[in-house]
Amino acid sequence: MARDEQLKLRWEQLQKKLAQRFGDGEVLDLDAIIYLIGVQELGKPQKRFKKDHKIDLMHIAICKLLEPYGYYTFDYVDEEGWPHYTVVEELPTLKSGEQTVLMKEAIVQYFLAAEYIF
Repeated sequence: MARDEQLKLRWEQLQKKLAQRFGDGEVLDLDAIIYLIGVQELGKPQKRFKKDHKIDLMHIAICKLLEPYGYYTFDYVDEEGWPHYTVVEELPTLKSGEQTVLMKEAIVQYFLAAEYIF
């Protein structure tokens, strides 16, 4: 199976599973999944977040997702429990579609590593 086909199948599998668990059957988009990863990484799933914290959560998720690719490295957790990352290498300039593929690939790898999907 081609790499793109495998990514597509795993992405759809992940979306279905997350839709059942978090979306009342509604498919979650890329941003919603990134937000969920941020909440998971913060470790406070029951807390309600304000808009500015939601953006921070998405930033945490993006750093975590791109860490294995060498773009970020985990630095520390602050006194409020928020993880902080350091930029190791600037992201290359990518077209919108290329960004989407990179993020989907990173998300699928994240959930494979967590054994949430196979």
